[in-house]
Amino acid sequence: MKAFVFRCVTCLVLLQAPWAHGTPASPFSFGVIAKQLKAANGEATVRNAIAESDADNLAFVVANGIKAVDEPCTDTVYKNRRTLLNSAKNGLVVSITASDWAQCVNAKNRSIATDRISRLRDLFFADEFSLGDSKIPLIRQSSMPQFRMYAENMRWRINDVMFATINLPSNNNNYLNAAGRNSEFEDRQIANTDWLKRLFLTAKIGKLDGIVLFCDGNPFVPAEHTSFFSSDNKREGYANIRRQIMAFAAKFPGRILIVHSDQNAHQVSAPRNIDWHGNIGTFRADTPWRKISVDSALPQLFTAINPALSVQTVHR
Repeated sequence: MKAFVFRCVTCLVLLQAPWAHGTPASPFSFGVIAKQLKAANGEATVRNAIAESDADNLAFVVANGIKAVDEPCTDTVYKNRRTLLNSAKNGLVVSITASDWAQCVNAKNRSIATDRISRLRDLFFADEFSLGDSKIPLIRQSSMPQFRMYAENMRWRINDVMFATINLPSNNNNYLNAAGRNSEFEDRQIANTDWLKRLFLTAKIGKLDGIVLFCDGNPFVPAEHTSFFSSDNKREGYANIRRQIMAFAAKFPGRILIVHSDQNAHQVSAPRNIDWHGNIGTFRADTPWRKISVDSALPQLFTAINPALSVQTVHR
């Protein structure tokens, strides 16, 4: 009980620290549990990642994904994984991926994505707090009546850095290359555009040092893998989001870090590092989990760490 109270108090102090201007912000770290690629040993890997991250000194943990693509999209799997993730001692935020909903099909191989995303919202995003013992208060996009469906888009803040999740599945943002089948994509595109606009406005007004976005798909896939607005003669599902982020980054003096789990994107030259282009960085969280430190005294602000190796990567 004492440990629980201590963690909650620590969490609240971190969350309230941004408004205490005038004193240098203390460095802190957070963890990212990577999306499981295969069902075999997937739950055991997540369990071990939770245990290891619980033992570390972290402000919070984000789970990038609930289940592997070859696990069934059933309520039983969702509920079991929620119980496991909720057992974390750290505050744990869930960022959903394509394998959790967008790639779900029924016995006739027909998409049940809309039904499954609705169920996930009920099971994982029904209140104003994260999972885990150290409950992190979250601001959800669903607090706005016009976007009440999109509870999976959340934000929180520590010191002068804003953290947010955004639903960008790695299957080309769930864009379907067929006429009349993209209502889910189009509606979510409107919600995501508004969500990013509000995040960027809040960061600008607050004169923040950085923004961290957690998502599944990498909206900045390498140029040799896809053109800026098209891929293999199909509509590129991240084009509008990418353009929006780039437009804001051009006027933002801080850093923007995108933490994704996109295995489809071409591997960058330094696969375990943050790949910086200007003030925009992308980082793929690989299994089992990764740690990222935040230090406002460093020019790059963010440093990626592989806990298994205990070696910090250096970004220039």
